[in-house]
Amino acid sequence: MCSAPRPEGLPAADPGPLLEALARELWLPGLVCSSGTLGQRLLDLARWHDRLLGGELPETGADFDDPPVAAALRKVVAELNLPALTRGNPDTTLQLLRTALWHADHLIDRHESQARGEAIRAMAHAFQAEWSVERADWEDAQALIQGLGDGEHLRWDALKGHLRSREWQEAKRLAALMAQRPELGALLQRIGRAQRSITPPQPPAPQDSDEGLREPVGLQAVETVLPDSPGELKGIRLGDRIERLLGSELQQLRHPVLHKLWRARKAEARLLTYDSQALLVDWRPDPQAPPRQRPSPPTAHSLERGPMIICLDTSGSMQGAPESIAKAVVLEAVRVAHRERRGCTVIAFGGPDEVIERELDFSPEGFERLMQLIGQGFDGGTDVQTPIERALQRVQQRLWASADVLIVSDGEFGCTRATLDQLDAAREQLGLRMYGLLIGDRETMGLLEVADEIHWVRDWRRDAPSGSSQGYGGAGFSPVHSKSLTALFFPNALSERAARHGRGGAGGPA
Repeated sequence: MCSAPRPEGLPAADPGPLLEALARELWLPGLVCSSGTLGQRLLDLARWHDRLLGGELPETGADFDDPPVAAALRKVVAELNLPALTRGNPDTTLQLLRTALWHADHLIDRHESQARGEAIRAMAHAFQAEWSVERADWEDAQALIQGLGDGEHLRWDALKGHLRSREWQEAKRLAALMAQRPELGALLQRIGRAQRSITPPQPPAPQDSDEGLREPVGLQAVETVLPDSPGELKGIRLGDRIERLLGSELQQLRHPVLHKLWRARKAEARLLTYDSQALLVDWRPDPQAPPRQRPSPPTAHSLERGPMIICLDTSGSMQGAPESIAKAVVLEAVRVAHRERRGCTVIAFGGPDEVIERELDFSPEGFERLMQLIGQGFDGGTDVQTPIERALQRVQQRLWASADVLIVSDGEFGCTRATLDQLDAAREQLGLRMYGLLIGDRETMGLLEVADEIHWVRDWRRDAPSGSSQGYGGAGFSPVHSKSLTALFFPNALSERAARHGRGGAGGPA
């Protein structure tokens, strides 16, 4: 909608052309408002609409032919930063303008003893009080959805409907839960293979415990000349070695007479041959030489911050605290993915044929899917093969080629040999990495065989919902000292694939 030029002498009785430039919802409040003049008010109303819809403050010149009223309303809009709510949101923009016109129209009802300036201040205060509630809700949303700038991507009119819902209150609780577990946020940063890590990995410990205590010893170069060895050409000499003969000597072999002379000269070692020698440089310890520092190997950088494919266990065994932590990880993953422009797909799985695949973001549709997932209850069996196969299909696509997979589960599952073979092929051919987030008390054979790294949330019971029996024993209570109980007590029970990934000792918390 474009702003029209200020008309000259537009008759108040012919508002039709100006109404055509306005949304129908503004016709009645624009016509009946007692502030300003009709023609100028309808014209400036369109200009206010265009600017607010674009996320900007209205022009100072658009004053409805009543500058004090327009200035007071504009001041409130600026103080509350209401253009952040109206940017790209037609419904919110119309609501704001209708409210402003309603308050401006009530100025005519002021008592005769009240000065108009005082009435305008009271009108601006009432207008501010009404929209302060909206602004508080907006700040609440921004606090939950961290790192999203000024919110220009959000549709406030769509988001507003969730603010009083149970899913929104649950999302706030999950965000607070995630803030207490920074180690899980660090795990999400590592997922993906799109960028080189700015933090180099820790160097491996030296195999020789005395290596770091040894003083660097000086070295001396000792040169040894090896005559008649392949190397630098020094000239021509007499000899009998056929591989060193000059071409002029070799051509005599096919001559009917000279070949007899060639044989006689060879017997006497009088043939012309190339003279070469090799130089061997041997570095030997020399206490008199200055110490020589050993060159350190180049630092390896791992890959991180790529697309994330999260396989989310929604089986019945995940009810309670594991469900809360799992949903909190998903919420944080969506926030991180949006802030860093990374893809995020969640494959929620339960029993057979209970698989839901969602691409989550903060578009209106993606946010609606996220709220549905947060409000979903976890129940049913566990079939992890189908989500893993879906994830493998994803990484075959160009946009997800640098993605890694995170399995969020309590570990109560297993995979067939065919699925495990597909995983091994993806690791070898694509560099795929499988992360496991264990929200339980012990590793299972299924999780050991699938994951390359397992991060253990040992104190998961502290996040149990109020009234749940899972919270017994204290906030950090765990009935086991290690997640690797199978490896400790039944080491021969580990399959070759599980043992191949180094799952042999006791593990600590993530």
